[in-house]
Amino acid sequence: MLVWLGALAIGISLGLLGSGGSIFTVPALVYLAHEDEKVAIASSLGIVAGISLVAAVPYARRGEIDWRSVLRFGVPGIAGTYGGAWLGGHVSARFQLVLLAIVMIAASGLMLRKPCAEGRAREHATWLVALEGLAVGVLTGLVGVGGGFLIVPALVLLGGLPMRRAIGTSLVIITLKSLVGFAKYVQVLAGLGLAIDWRILGLFTAVGIAGSLIGGRVSEWIPQRALQRTFAAVLVLAGAGILASRWH
Repeated sequence: MLVWLGALAIGISLGLLGSGGSIFTVPALVYLAHEDEKVAIASSLGIVAGISLVAAVPYARRGEIDWRSVLRFGVPGIAGTYGGAWLGGHVSARFQLVLLAIVMIAASGLMLRKPCAEGRAREHATWLVALEGLAVGVLTGLVGVGGGFLIVPALVLLGGLPMRRAIGTSLVIITLKSLVGFAKYVQVLAGLGLAIDWRILGLFTAVGIAGSLIGGRVSEWIPQRALQRTFAAVLVLAGAGILASRWH
């Protein structure tokens, strides 16, 4: 029951905010499904890819995906994710979870920032967008998060995209990066004598997709700033809990 609720909460948070739900996937797999840390990180990438792919479809139908930004940000991100997944096989699980906790706490600060006015955003140089994509990709592969909480602000501030177009574009980038990272991690796990639990992965993906659809409907009735503040508080608490459990 806890696993079901965890998967549902991940999907709902993704549907409510358009990003960020995947950051809870690894903790849910480790502490609720009791998976090995590295298996949880690998599984998270597969789950995130599935949920993001389905969530991107409505944006694609409305033409709210900037395919040029997918190339400029997404291709370096894919390369970074592959490298991050490879690096994940050479560092300890404790390091990965501590890094994830730090990312969660840092992400809470991003969630609390006031959104910039869409009309004031301007496009930055391709190399700067690519560098940001590469960095987020490495983080994706290393700790198993989609990185939407970093990608969306980057697409708005560096890519000059309006918010809804940035969210749709982000979902495509997350899908591509996560698929590549997941494929690499399957190889990494085989080298470590570990394997994916496909039953848990399928459960989290299916329930997460359902939750994202629910969250998308609910988001129409709740102020986004109130949601962001609540989400930021949960991120701090979850990040602090992971640090407390691993800092010994």
